[in-house]
Amino acid sequence: MSAGWLVLRAALRDGLRSRIVYGFGLFFLAAGWMMARLGGNADKVLLSLLSLSLALVPLVSLVFGASYLYQARTFIELLLAQPVKRRTLFLGLYTGLSLPLALAWLLGCLPALLMSGGVRPAALLLFLGAGVGLCVVFCALAFLIAVRIGNRLRGLGLAIVLWLLLAVAWDGLVLMLAYLFSDWPMEGPVLVLCLLNPIDLARVLVLLHFELGAMMGYTGAVFQQFFSGPLGTALASLSLLLWVLVPLWLAGRAFQKRDF
Repeated sequence: MSAGWLVLRAALRDGLRSRIVYGFGLFFLAAGWMMARLGGNADKVLLSLLSLSLALVPLVSLVFGASYLYQARTFIELLLAQPVKRRTLFLGLYTGLSLPLALAWLLGCLPALLMSGGVRPAALLLFLGAGVGLCVVFCALAFLIAVRIGNRLRGLGLAIVLWLLLAVAWDGLVLMLAYLFSDWPMEGPVLVLCLLNPIDLARVLVLLHFELGAMMGYTGAVFQQFFSGPLGTALASLSLLLWVLVPLWLAGRAFQKRDF
């Protein structure tokens, strides 16, 4: 059995045994069940779950991902003493963490959407893709933080600050910049700011299908103005994919150079 498979199996076992992962999935299962029971149609249930996911998936992925890597330091040191490539170890740990988290989210959201009935396949696929994308993006960012910052408290603090910036303060900062520079055309900078926030991208990716500009926020509304339809979906999907690959590549490079 290869070293990579052994690392992946150990990380998956830890992830699947985690109470946080189970609690994460059960929370979305309970929330979705309540929304479906309250009589909302499939679109309303999906949009309500989207709002919850945009807030909670990044937070849980960041905090749980960083905490996991800090706690696994002894395990990492033990494996690095064996003939295991650092790249193999890193990818095994990342996959073993992000996969159970994404699976818990999927199993939490799917029953409510299926129970509500009438959900459109395209909307469902975009929603599931956006949610899984947020899981893997913020797990990659969590690994980048945990690898670059050795102190656990500082790392977790930075993870929470990053979540507050991207999930809570981002639209307010964009609106403030648009107000301060209202004499200049701001559409281009606002589009760039939208691409720099994976939470905005996930929201836009789903809401473009519903054409709900009021729920997109300022950045999403500008994005829809320039990139509606299949082009907007493709651009948002590609940008979200880059948000997975770039932090993961940076974290992998830092992991290879890190002296544990």
